Amino acid sequence: MRFLRGRGQGIVGAVRLAWLTALSVVALSLGSCGGGGHPRVTIAAASDVRSAFERLAPRFEATCGCDLVFSFGSSGTLATQIEQGNRVDAFFSADESYVDRLDDSGLIASDTKQLYAIGRIVLATPVDGLPLKRLEDLRRSDVRHIALANPDHAPYGLAGKQALQAAGVWDDVQSKLVLGENASATTAFVQSGDAEAGIVPLSLAIQDGARLSYTLIDDHLHEPLRQGAAVLTGAKQATLARQFIQFVNGPGRETMRSFGFVLPDDMAP
Repeated sequence: MRFLRGRGQGIVGAVRLAWLTALSVVALSLGSCGGGGHPRVTIAAASDVRSAFERLAPRFEATCGCDLVFSFGSSGTLATQIEQGNRVDAFFSADESYVDRLDDSGLIASDTKQLYAIGRIVLATPVDGLPLKRLEDLRRSDVRHIALANPDHAPYGLAGKQALQAAGVWDDVQSKLVLGENASATTAFVQSGDAEAGIVPLSLAIQDGARLSYTLIDDHLHEPLRQGAAVLTGAKQATLARQFIQFVNGPGRETMRSFGFVLPDDMAP
């Protein structure tokens, strides 16, 4: 098991790619903070919603007269940063338990907590790569590297680990795993071809469909990816942050669906 963390670990080219991807995410998060005296609404959001939120942002900004400033990363890392004093207006987690954790610490306005999506995971390969359709295929000898977001702090990585365990292949593939800091970095590792396969969010696989082939993983193999959002206590732009959460669950619903998210109202009773 290797980590995409820095120089000298894993495959150098892949590590460089992962860090460049992380830097590009930061640049994108700053791209919306324009001038003109508009209020800035700061949003910490899980990497799996990056593509959807980048599409939603201009629509919301046009209605609110504000600038959205995103910081994307793994939910666990973002939650820890908030606990350590990173003051943002709203938090969109890929696992509602991180929102609950912040709420228990008094960092969340409890009445703003909402379930905004259910995520799905896929088995992804480079578009011209190996024809892998089942988790059991990851045992193949020609599959040498399997990208997975770090399950210690990335909900999609934890769901992938659970699926591998439920499929009975976890013990067989652990030595092939290369762990990314977040879902975006993990997806980039597969896109580049440095990993023959990876378990990544459906939303990011849809965004990068020209470079990835993917198969949906049975959601009975892992705990539901219940994604929660909330406004932070003391948020400078609490009203606008609350409005953005409502926008995601309102006018933004079709965009969220287009990236493969199951919405709260779509769930079977």
